[in-house]
Amino acid sequence: MHDPDSTFRPTASWQNLRLRAELLRRVRRFFDERGFLEVETPLLSADTVIDRHLDPLAVTLPDDAREPGVGRRMWLQTSPEFAMKRLLAAGAEAIFQVAKAFRAAERGRLHNPEFTMIEWYRAGDSMEAGMKLLSELAETLLERGPAERISYREAFQNRLGVDPHAAGAAELAALAKSRGIATPQGWDIADRDAWLELLLSEFVEPRLGSGRPAILYDYPAGQAALAVVREENPPVGERFELYVEGIELANGYHELLDAEELRRRNSRINRARQDDGKPPLPEESRLLAAMESGLPPCAGVAMGFDRVVMLAAGANSIEEVIPFPVENA
Repeated sequence: MHDPDSTFRPTASWQNLRLRAELLRRVRRFFDERGFLEVETPLLSADTVIDRHLDPLAVTLPDDAREPGVGRRMWLQTSPEFAMKRLLAAGAEAIFQVAKAFRAAERGRLHNPEFTMIEWYRAGDSMEAGMKLLSELAETLLERGPAERISYREAFQNRLGVDPHAAGAAELAALAKSRGIATPQGWDIADRDAWLELLLSEFVEPRLGSGRPAILYDYPAGQAALAVVREENPPVGERFELYVEGIELANGYHELLDAEELRRRNSRINRARQDDGKPPLPEESRLLAAMESGLPPCAGVAMGFDRVVMLAAGANSIEEVIPFPVENA
């Protein structure tokens, strides 16, 4: 019988949904064997991660259901990071979470506004320990061998012949032009980190993780996000990302512990968001209170689970491994 409206059907095959369930079992077994506690934290919160490129979904929580547009503004989380760090500050030692996360204005082959994230933290872990654990999980899920490691500097030098920590904005702009990249409209040509991100996405990322997974580490200090900045010359952020077949699967930090430094970064990022025409996000948060009370040294990682399933299934789009993408939700 012909369906009058077939959009009720899942976009993923049952074979892929069974694989998804198996990979989720592997995730839980992996962390259970290593003594991690599975936790659940709120998706809806007064606080949210402040990032130039990540946009949380705002939700109005009405006091009176007859006035649904009047009430307290809250946020659907782009990541469970803030709440999980509050648990660490309260005494948790090793925790993980299988969470739904939400990001506005993200849709495509590798993006859906609602997606599944695996996030974990372990007190006492250095960046080295964080990268080792990430490699072990990737090997468990994708069975492609341990990840090779390549520094951000090495990746740029190998692919583009430039030191990304030393090159200025003008040099990076000239390099982009020589490679056929026109200056985007409205672009701040003096924004060094923006040029680095553009060159990374166009020329470096597509080559990462071909054959075996790759972990890119030691990012420029301006891209440290919530990572510790290691004081070298020049300083580098202790941030690391996992790539397979040119696709970013996970983002990790040797976590920032300094509340005042986070306040400075929040303020700087909000100014950049406003320069981009975006609204600022709340700068004060319970995370800051947690950090002031004593966040232990730790490493944390967020992994995009839908992308992992996509690669494991040999699929071309996450639509093939999630039941109902946003158009059919």
